Amino acid sequence: MYVPEHFAVADEASLHELIRSHPMGTLITHGAAGLDANHVPFELEVAGGKTILHAHVARNNSVWQDVRDGDAVLAVFRAGDAYISPNWYPSKHEAHRQVPTWNYRVVHAHGTITVRDDERYVRGVVARLTRTHEATQPKPWKMTDSAPEYIDALLKAIVGIQIDVTRLVGKDKLSQNKDRRDLESAGHAVQAQGGAEIGAAMLACAKAKP
Repeated sequence: MYVPEHFAVADEASLHELIRSHPMGTLITHGAAGLDANHVPFELEVAGGKTILHAHVARNNSVWQDVRDGDAVLAVFRAGDAYISPNWYPSKHEAHRQVPTWNYRVVHAHGTITVRDDERYVRGVVARLTRTHEATQPKPWKMTDSAPEYIDALLKAIVGIQIDVTRLVGKDKLSQNKDRRDLESAGHAVQAQGGAEIGAAMLACAKAKP
């Protein structure tokens, strides 16, 4: 990924937070059948100096058979995006020297994959993902809400995936290279267009500018 210095995010805690708040990642592999991309919800584990991604795929998905343990893979996480019109920059109306662009926030997690085809691992991943994403519900669903034999049958139909992360690369393209008034104006415009998250991030960058 091309990352100009002014768009780079080096703070690992910020990268971890983006993954946790936007866990639906794109898993990119290059196995025996060539390039492949799968869209998978991940669980992030950070402990003992290690960063690990846990997930599962359908047993009928050939990705887990197409890769070998230790293969290099890439998981991409994205926290929204927004088109930026040059008309939103006050300076455009003065000098007419602005062009359209597209803003976004992403994290690329490089690592090595391990296929975890064992029931205990898969059950743990499903249980933790369920607890995390049901937590905001008025009455959170639990695996024990369903009959054990039903859950057991479903668990046999999925395979676990573990990615040991070797490198995280973050990029926040939020018009940080613009002056404060242009950035602030564009941030408000993005919010007005419905891009609440990207707009808020742009406004936070504007506030941090001298």
